[in-house]
Amino acid sequence: MAGNPVPTETVAVHPQAGRIQLALVALALVALLIVPHVLYPIFLMKLLCFALFASAFNLLLGYTGLLSFGHAAFFGGAAYFTAHAVKVWGWPPEAGLALGVAGAALLGLVMGAIAIRRQGIYFAMITLALAQMFFFFCLQARFTHGEDGIQSVPRGHLFGVIDLSQTMNMYYFVLAVFVIGLLIIWRFVNSPFGMILKSIRENEQRAISLGYSVARYKLGAFVMSAALAGLAGGLKALVFQFATLTDVAWQMSGEVILMTLLGGIGTLFGPIVGAGLVVSLQNYLATSDFPVTIITGLVFMVCVLLFRRGLVGEFFASRIGRKMGFRAET
Repeated sequence: MAGNPVPTETVAVHPQAGRIQLALVALALVALLIVPHVLYPIFLMKLLCFALFASAFNLLLGYTGLLSFGHAAFFGGAAYFTAHAVKVWGWPPEAGLALGVAGAALLGLVMGAIAIRRQGIYFAMITLALAQMFFFFCLQARFTHGEDGIQSVPRGHLFGVIDLSQTMNMYYFVLAVFVIGLLIIWRFVNSPFGMILKSIRENEQRAISLGYSVARYKLGAFVMSAALAGLAGGLKALVFQFATLTDVAWQMSGEVILMTLLGGIGTLFGPIVGAGLVVSLQNYLATSDFPVTIITGLVFMVCVLLFRRGLVGEFFASRIGRKMGFRAET
Protein backbone atom coordinates (compact mmCIF):
# COMPACT_ATOMS: atom_id res chain seq x y z
CA MET A 1 0.00 0.00 0.00
CA ALA A 2 1.27 3.47 -0.87
CA GLY A 3 2.74 5.38 1.99
CA ASN A 4 3.62 2.32 4.05
CA PRO A 5 7.27 2.08 5.09
CA VAL A 6 9.39 -0.55 3.43
CA PRO A 7 9.71 -3.52 5.81
CA THR A 8 13.20 -4.15 7.04
CA GLU A 9 14.66 -7.26 8.59
CA THR A 10 15.09 -7.01 12.33
CA VAL A 11 17.00 -9.53 14.37
CA ALA A 12 16.53 -9.63 18.11
CA VAL A 13 19.73 -9.83 20.07
CA HIS A 14 19.77 -12.62 22.62
CA PRO A 15 19.31 -11.07 26.09
CA GLN A 16 22.23 -13.15 27.37
CA ALA A 17 24.49 -12.54 24.35
CA GLY A 18 27.35 -11.30 26.52
CA ARG A 19 27.22 -14.39 28.70
CA ILE A 20 27.15 -16.62 25.63
CA GLN A 21 30.27 -14.97 24.22
CA LEU A 22 32.11 -15.26 27.53
CA ALA A 23 31.09 -18.91 27.80
CA LEU A 24 32.41 -19.61 24.30
CA VAL A 25 35.72 -17.92 25.11
CA ALA A 26 36.03 -19.86 28.37
CA LEU A 27 35.21 -23.10 26.54
CA ALA A 28 37.89 -22.36 23.94
CA LEU A 29 40.49 -21.73 26.67
CA VAL A 30 39.60 -24.97 28.44
CA ALA A 31 39.87 -26.83 25.14
CA LEU A 32 43.32 -25.33 24.53
CA LEU A 33 44.43 -26.50 27.98
CA ILE A 34 43.24 -30.05 27.35
CA VAL A 35 43.90 -30.57 23.63
CA PRO A 36 47.72 -31.15 23.87
CA HIS A 37 46.92 -34.41 25.63
CA VAL A 38 44.99 -35.48 22.52
CA LEU A 39 46.82 -33.92 19.57
CA TYR A 40 50.52 -33.50 18.79
CA PRO A 41 51.75 -30.52 20.90
CA ILE A 42 54.29 -29.34 18.29
CA PHE A 43 51.52 -29.03 15.72
CA LEU A 44 49.41 -27.08 18.19
CA MET A 45 52.29 -24.74 19.01
CA LYS A 46 52.84 -24.08 15.31
CA LEU A 47 49.13 -23.32 14.94
CA LEU A 48 49.21 -20.87 17.87
CA CYS A 49 52.30 -19.10 16.49
CA PHE A 50 50.71 -18.60 13.08
CA ALA A 51 47.36 -17.65 14.62
CA LEU A 52 49.13 -14.85 16.54
CA PHE A 53 50.99 -13.85 13.36
CA ALA A 54 47.72 -13.65 11.39
CA SER A 55 46.04 -11.69 14.19
CA ALA A 56 48.92 -9.20 14.17
CA PHE A 57 48.60 -8.81 10.40
CA ASN A 58 44.84 -8.37 10.72
CA LEU A 59 45.45 -5.47 13.10
CA LEU A 60 46.91 -3.59 10.13
CA LEU A 61 44.68 -4.83 7.30
CA GLY A 62 41.37 -5.42 9.05
CA TYR A 63 41.29 -2.41 11.36
CA THR A 64 43.44 0.14 9.53
CA GLY A 65 42.88 -0.87 5.91
CA LEU A 66 46.58 -1.17 5.03
CA LEU A 67 47.62 -4.21 2.98
CA SER A 68 51.24 -5.11 3.67
CA PHE A 69 53.16 -7.61 1.54
CA GLY A 70 56.19 -7.43 3.82
CA HIS A 71 55.14 -8.82 7.19
CA ALA A 72 57.47 -11.78 6.78
CA ALA A 73 60.32 -9.38 7.52
CA PHE A 74 59.02 -8.83 11.06
CA PHE A 75 58.12 -12.47 11.63
CA GLY A 76 61.41 -13.85 10.32
CA GLY A 77 63.54 -10.98 11.60
CA ALA A 78 62.36 -11.56 15.16
CA ALA A 79 63.01 -15.29 14.71
CA TYR A 80 66.63 -14.53 13.79
CA PHE A 81 67.10 -12.01 16.60
CA THR A 82 65.65 -14.36 19.21
CA ALA A 83 67.55 -17.40 17.97
CA HIS A 84 70.87 -15.53 17.88
CA ALA A 85 70.42 -14.00 21.33
CA VAL A 86 69.49 -17.33 22.93
CA LYS A 87 72.07 -19.52 21.18
CA VAL A 88 75.11 -17.26 20.75
CA TRP A 89 74.75 -14.77 23.60
CA GLY A 90 73.25 -17.28 26.03
CA TRP A 91 70.25 -15.10 26.89
CA PRO A 92 67.24 -16.67 28.67
CA PRO A 93 64.21 -17.30 26.41
CA GLU A 94 62.13 -14.43 27.77
CA ALA A 95 64.97 -11.95 27.11
CA GLY A 96 65.57 -13.35 23.63
CA LEU A 97 61.86 -13.06 22.89
CA ALA A 98 61.83 -9.47 24.13
CA LEU A 99 64.78 -8.67 21.84
CA GLY A 100 62.91 -10.20 18.91
CA VAL A 101 59.85 -8.05 19.61
CA ALA A 102 61.96 -4.90 20.00
CA GLY A 103 63.87 -5.65 16.80
CA ALA A 104 60.64 -6.25 14.86
CA ALA A 105 59.14 -3.02 16.25
CA LEU A 106 62.24 -1.04 15.22
CA LEU A 107 62.18 -2.62 11.79
CA GLY A 108 58.48 -1.77 11.55
CA LEU A 109 59.19 1.82 12.52
CA VAL A 110 61.74 2.20 9.70
CA MET A 111 59.68 0.40 7.07
CA GLY A 112 56.45 2.05 8.16
CA ALA A 113 57.92 5.56 8.06
CA ILE A 114 58.79 4.96 4.41
CA ALA A 115 55.71 3.01 3.32
CA ILE A 116 52.90 5.12 4.83
CA ARG A 117 53.81 7.96 2.49
CA ARG A 118 51.87 6.08 -0.19
CA GLN A 119 48.46 4.44 -0.31
CA GLY A 120 46.80 1.42 -1.90
CA ILE A 121 48.84 -0.77 -4.21
CA TYR A 122 51.82 1.57 -3.92
CA PHE A 123 51.93 1.01 -0.16
CA ALA A 124 51.75 -2.77 -0.69
CA MET A 125 54.54 -2.75 -3.28
CA ILE A 126 56.82 -0.62 -1.10
CA THR A 127 56.40 -3.02 1.84
CA LEU A 128 57.18 -5.94 -0.48
CA ALA A 129 60.30 -4.22 -1.82
CA LEU A 130 61.57 -3.36 1.67
CA ALA A 131 60.89 -6.90 2.88
CA GLN A 132 62.87 -8.31 -0.07
CA MET A 133 65.76 -6.03 0.83
CA PHE A 134 65.69 -7.44 4.35
CA PHE A 135 65.54 -10.97 2.91
CA PHE A 136 68.77 -10.40 0.98
CA PHE A 137 70.34 -8.85 4.07
CA CYS A 138 69.53 -12.05 5.99
CA LEU A 139 70.97 -14.08 3.14
CA GLN A 140 74.30 -12.23 3.34
CA ALA A 141 74.63 -11.42 7.06
CA ARG A 142 77.05 -13.53 9.08
CA PHE A 143 74.91 -13.96 12.16
CA THR A 144 72.08 -15.58 10.14
CA HIS A 145 74.42 -18.22 8.62
CA GLY A 146 72.93 -17.72 5.17
CA GLU A 147 70.97 -20.62 3.71
CA ASP A 148 71.81 -22.84 6.69
CA GLY A 149 70.01 -20.59 9.15
CA ILE A 150 70.47 -20.66 12.91
CA GLN A 151 69.94 -24.21 14.10
CA SER A 152 69.93 -26.10 17.41
CA VAL A 153 68.54 -23.12 19.33
CA PRO A 154 68.21 -24.05 23.03
CA ARG A 155 64.86 -23.33 24.64
CA GLY A 156 66.46 -22.73 28.03
CA HIS A 157 64.68 -22.15 31.32
CA LEU A 158 61.88 -19.61 31.62
CA PHE A 159 62.79 -17.13 34.38
CA GLY A 160 65.53 -19.59 35.29
CA VAL A 161 62.99 -22.04 36.72
CA ILE A 162 60.72 -23.67 34.11
CA ASP A 163 62.49 -26.05 31.74
CA LEU A 164 61.15 -25.29 28.27
CA SER A 165 62.88 -28.31 26.78
CA GLN A 166 59.91 -30.23 28.20
CA THR A 167 57.28 -30.20 25.46
CA MET A 168 54.28 -29.57 27.71
CA ASN A 169 56.02 -26.71 29.50
CA MET A 170 56.80 -25.15 26.14
CA TYR A 171 53.21 -25.59 24.97
CA TYR A 172 51.71 -23.83 27.96
CA PHE A 173 54.26 -21.03 27.62
CA VAL A 174 53.28 -20.56 23.96
CA LEU A 175 49.60 -20.65 24.93
CA ALA A 176 50.13 -18.00 27.61
CA VAL A 177 51.96 -15.70 25.18
CA PHE A 178 49.25 -16.28 22.57
CA VAL A 179 46.48 -15.29 25.00
CA ILE A 180 48.43 -12.22 26.13
CA GLY A 181 48.95 -11.22 22.49
CA LEU A 182 45.23 -11.54 21.75
CA LEU A 183 44.36 -9.47 24.83
CA ILE A 184 46.74 -6.75 23.66
CA ILE A 185 45.11 -6.74 20.22
CA TRP A 186 41.60 -6.67 21.72
CA ARG A 187 42.50 -3.77 24.03
CA PHE A 188 44.25 -1.91 21.20
CA VAL A 189 41.29 -2.27 18.83
CA ASN A 190 38.72 -1.24 21.45
CA SER A 191 40.68 1.77 22.68
CA PRO A 192 40.16 5.35 21.42
CA PHE A 193 43.25 4.80 19.27
CA GLY A 194 41.58 1.78 17.67
CA MET A 195 38.39 3.75 17.03
CA ILE A 196 40.39 6.35 15.15
CA LEU A 197 42.07 3.62 13.10
CA LYS A 198 38.64 2.34 12.07
CA SER A 199 37.59 5.83 11.08
CA ILE A 200 40.73 6.13 8.95
CA ARG A 201 39.89 2.82 7.31
CA GLU A 202 36.34 3.93 6.51
CA ASN A 203 37.03 7.52 5.42
CA GLU A 204 40.57 8.85 5.65
CA GLN A 205 39.71 12.32 4.32
CA ARG A 206 37.04 12.79 6.98
CA ALA A 207 39.53 11.76 9.68
CA ILE A 208 41.96 14.36 8.35
CA SER A 209 39.22 17.00 8.35
CA LEU A 210 38.55 16.23 12.03
CA GLY A 211 42.13 17.16 12.83
CA TYR A 212 43.70 13.73 13.32
CA SER A 213 47.29 13.17 12.25
CA VAL A 214 46.53 10.19 10.02
CA ALA A 215 50.18 9.44 9.25
CA ARG A 216 51.03 9.12 12.96
CA TYR A 217 48.11 6.78 13.62
CA LYS A 218 49.00 4.64 10.61
CA LEU A 219 52.60 4.43 11.76
CA GLY A 220 51.53 3.50 15.28
CA ALA A 221 49.35 0.68 13.94
CA PHE A 222 52.17 -0.47 11.66
CA VAL A 223 54.68 -0.64 14.51
CA MET A 224 52.24 -2.44 16.83
CA SER A 225 51.44 -4.96 14.11
CA ALA A 226 55.14 -5.50 13.43
CA ALA A 227 55.91 -6.00 17.12
CA LEU A 228 53.19 -8.62 17.55
CA ALA A 229 54.27 -10.36 14.35
CA GLY A 230 57.76 -10.41 15.83
CA LEU A 231 56.39 -11.97 19.00
CA ALA A 232 54.96 -14.80 16.89
CA GLY A 233 58.23 -15.20 14.98
CA GLY A 234 60.34 -15.34 18.11
CA LEU A 235 58.02 -17.97 19.58
CA LYS A 236 58.30 -20.07 16.43
CA ALA A 237 62.11 -19.94 16.63
CA LEU A 238 61.99 -21.28 20.19
CA VAL A 239 59.39 -23.96 19.39
CA PHE A 240 61.21 -25.42 16.38
CA GLN A 241 64.67 -24.40 17.64
CA PHE A 242 65.80 -22.85 14.36
CA ALA A 243 65.38 -19.75 12.19
CA THR A 244 65.78 -19.95 8.42
CA LEU A 245 65.28 -17.88 5.28
CA THR A 246 61.83 -19.43 4.89
CA ASP A 247 60.65 -17.20 7.73
CA VAL A 248 61.59 -13.99 5.86
CA ALA A 249 60.67 -15.08 2.32
CA TRP A 250 57.82 -13.36 0.48
CA GLN A 251 55.86 -16.62 0.50
CA MET A 252 55.46 -16.22 4.27
CA SER A 253 53.78 -12.85 3.70
CA GLY A 254 51.47 -14.52 1.20
CA GLU A 255 50.54 -17.22 3.68
CA VAL A 256 49.54 -14.78 6.41
CA ILE A 257 47.40 -12.81 3.93
CA LEU A 258 45.70 -16.06 2.94
CA MET A 259 45.04 -17.01 6.57
CA THR A 260 43.50 -13.64 7.34
CA LEU A 261 41.26 -13.55 4.27
CA LEU A 262 40.04 -17.12 4.81
CA GLY A 263 39.05 -16.46 8.42
CA GLY A 264 37.70 -12.95 7.92
CA ILE A 265 39.41 -9.58 8.10
CA GLY A 266 38.33 -7.14 10.77
CA THR A 267 37.34 -9.90 13.22
CA LEU A 268 39.26 -11.01 16.28
CA PHE A 269 38.75 -14.74 15.75
CA GLY A 270 38.84 -14.83 11.94
CA PRO A 271 42.64 -14.94 11.56
CA ILE A 272 42.81 -17.70 14.19
CA VAL A 273 40.36 -19.86 12.25
CA GLY A 274 42.14 -19.09 8.98
CA ALA A 275 45.52 -20.00 10.46
CA GLY A 276 44.10 -23.22 11.86
CA LEU A 277 42.71 -24.16 8.44
CA VAL A 278 45.91 -23.45 6.51
CA VAL A 279 48.28 -25.04 9.05
CA SER A 280 46.05 -28.12 9.31
CA LEU A 281 45.98 -28.53 5.53
CA GLN A 282 49.75 -28.20 5.35
CA ASN A 283 50.28 -30.66 8.18
CA TYR A 284 47.87 -33.41 7.14
CA LEU A 285 48.51 -33.19 3.39
CA ALA A 286 52.30 -33.06 3.70
CA THR A 287 52.64 -36.85 3.72
CA SER A 288 49.96 -37.46 1.07
CA ASP A 289 50.12 -37.41 -2.71
CA PHE A 290 47.90 -34.33 -2.89
CA PRO A 291 49.73 -31.07 -3.73
CA VAL A 292 49.27 -28.83 -0.70
CA THR A 293 49.41 -25.53 -2.60
CA ILE A 294 46.72 -26.60 -5.06
CA ILE A 295 44.38 -27.82 -2.32
CA THR A 296 44.93 -24.62 -0.35
CA GLY A 297 44.22 -22.59 -3.49
CA LEU A 298 40.98 -24.48 -4.10
CA VAL A 299 39.87 -23.89 -0.52
CA PHE A 300 40.64 -20.20 -0.94
CA MET A 301 38.61 -20.03 -4.17
CA VAL A 302 35.62 -21.69 -2.50
CA CYS A 303 35.79 -19.30 0.46
CA VAL A 304 36.05 -16.26 -1.82
CA LEU A 305 33.04 -17.38 -3.85
CA LEU A 306 30.82 -18.53 -0.99
CA PHE A 307 32.13 -16.63 2.07
CA ARG A 308 33.08 -13.16 0.92
CA ARG A 309 33.58 -11.94 4.48
CA GLY A 310 35.59 -15.03 5.41
CA LEU A 311 34.37 -17.96 7.48
CA VAL A 312 34.04 -16.09 10.77
CA GLY A 313 32.89 -12.88 9.11
CA GLU A 314 29.99 -14.67 7.42
CA PHE A 315 29.01 -16.33 10.69
CA PHE A 316 29.00 -13.00 12.51
CA ALA A 317 26.83 -11.51 9.75
CA SER A 318 24.38 -14.43 9.85
CA ARG A 319 21.15 -14.40 11.84
CA ILE A 320 22.58 -16.81 14.42
CA GLY A 321 25.72 -14.72 14.90
CA ARG A 322 23.75 -11.52 15.35
CA LYS A 323 21.40 -13.15 17.85
CA MET A 324 24.44 -14.13 19.88
CA GLY A 325 25.59 -10.50 19.90
CA PHE A 326 28.48 -10.81 17.43
CA ARG A 327 29.16 -8.06 14.90
CA ALA A 328 30.85 -8.32 11.53
CA GLU A 329 33.32 -5.46 11.13
CA THR A 330 33.74 -5.93 7.38
